[in-house]
Amino acid sequence: MKKVSLKKKLIRLFWATSTIPILVLSFYYFYNISVTLKKNTQELTSVSLMQMDNNLTIRLKSYEDLLFQIYTNDDVVAWVDRLDQKQNASVAKNQLRRYLRGLLNTKEYIKSITIITPKGLSITYNQLSASTYENSWMNSFSLSQEELYGKVSSDNQTHIFPTEYGTRFANEDYYLLHLAHRIIDYRNLNKENGIVIVSLDKEFLQSVCKVQAQDQEKSFNFIIDEAGRIIAYRQPEKIGKVLYGKGTSLETKVEACKKFIREENLYEERYTSVWLYHDDSLGWDLVNVMDQGSLMKNLNNQIYLIIALSLLLLMITVLLTLGVLDRLVDSVKMVVASMQKAREGDLKVRVETDKKMPVEIETIAVQFNDMLEKLETALKKEKKAGQMQRQAELKAMEAQINPHFLYNTLDTINWMAIDKDEFDISNAINSLATILRYAIADSSGEVFVRDEIDWLKKYIYLQQFRLKNNFTCSINVDPDVMDLRIHKLLLQPFVENSILHGFEGSKNNHVLEVSMCREGNELRILIRDNGKGMERHKLELIRRGIFGESDAASHIGMENAITRLQMYYGDDVKIEINSTEGTGTEVVLRIPT
Repeated sequence: MKKVSLKKKLIRLFWATSTIPILVLSFYYFYNISVTLKKNTQELTSVSLMQMDNNLTIRLKSYEDLLFQIYTNDDVVAWVDRLDQKQNASVAKNQLRRYLRGLLNTKEYIKSITIITPKGLSITYNQLSASTYENSWMNSFSLSQEELYGKVSSDNQTHIFPTEYGTRFANEDYYLLHLAHRIIDYRNLNKENGIVIVSLDKEFLQSVCKVQAQDQEKSFNFIIDEAGRIIAYRQPEKIGKVLYGKGTSLETKVEACKKFIREENLYEERYTSVWLYHDDSLGWDLVNVMDQGSLMKNLNNQIYLIIALSLLLLMITVLLTLGVLDRLVDSVKMVVASMQKAREGDLKVRVETDKKMPVEIETIAVQFNDMLEKLETALKKEKKAGQMQRQAELKAMEAQINPHFLYNTLDTINWMAIDKDEFDISNAINSLATILRYAIADSSGEVFVRDEIDWLKKYIYLQQFRLKNNFTCSINVDPDVMDLRIHKLLLQPFVENSILHGFEGSKNNHVLEVSMCREGNELRILIRDNGKGMERHKLELIRRGIFGESDAASHIGMENAITRLQMYYGDDVKIEINSTEGTGTEVVLRIPT
């Protein structure tokens, strides 16, 4: 069996211990992110559908209010009575139509208002026919006029009839949603006074279903009524299509909707998600369809990029390692060649050492040379020297600390903590790694306020973890300052001063408060604690910029922070420090924006 050189063994071991973890972590990252994205998308979609349902309820209520104005109007009751009793019927009819005409344009989407009297007379004012006297949709309605009248007049409820085909006018098909109620005469509640019907265009429900403009290509909503019929869809010709029966389970409804979308061939099936929200009061189902193809493809691209970058870094590391190994192997070969000559009887051979030779190999060479010198003077020690030569070990140590060594080490400790279910320790390690990475990279650079606040939260979390949560912290930042830029690590010294010195020896329930807001052209930053405060003479020294006499150990971080602020912003920065002994300390910074 052919032996493998040390160099090849080390390279193979390096590849095995580096490539496999990278691939495993990449696949785990992909799976974890995919599950998280799916969960977050489902939660956001559920909230969106709930908001859509609330919007639908509110908008329907506004039309019910209009309907209420009609069916409780005493004039309407009188006009209907006169029509049925044929007392000045033509005048009553004209008065009623003028009243309906005045209401028709008060709200958007109303296409027709119809009143049916107890004797079956129909008075209509509509926009769906050339003649405003005729009811344009009744002949196409799923119920006859008698059935419609009987259903609506049987109780005092508002009846909502889901969207269905109404009529064709000006070469366009109109689909209508109807709200109906019996007319009430409050002087005689049991009297039959007819019914009133307000007919809304299909665009009413379609406007409720609209999504944001940037999401229209990959997401849309539609509505299904209690009988499983589509009553709002972006393609009107699909209105009326039955997807499932009444009383169908939620899982079956979702599958039916998926089948319908699949038949429509809108999105790639494996990336299509369907969510359904049921409105108990209406009995309708609000459905959201989303194409997650671009999202998943972007995620895949990110995974491929991570793997490619990892392999590239691995290749660079291998090349650097090969350079180190070459020097190691050359040194070993030099020592081995000298040993071979000595074995052949040339005891005058010596191993030449240089600065490039690894210290371990150099040690072996020196010892080997010393051994040969002793062999020359004492043949009796030849056997012992040979044994020492055979027992000598070749040791190689590679110590390479790159910029990621610390973070990789923390990550390893993090996974050890997770394996033992020590999640608090894991969170602390993650926060520490983030803090170190943030603090080391361009420490004097500018960042967004949101980044500085995120870092500060992790820093405070570590302090709470270290001090076993002996203080609480409140951070309040106005949303309109999140995208402002400030220099890094400006707040940490003030916060640290409150935690380490302000709370020391204080028996209060320790509270730290940090807030940011915009005041004119300045960013106002407040750091306040309820700690032990400062003595008045120390406070005066600090206000005058004399930190050495105030308490160097306690306030050197504050001194450095104030110095940095003045270097960055000059005379434009304003610093205000207030403190009351036994009450707490307050620092107010005003930075130009």
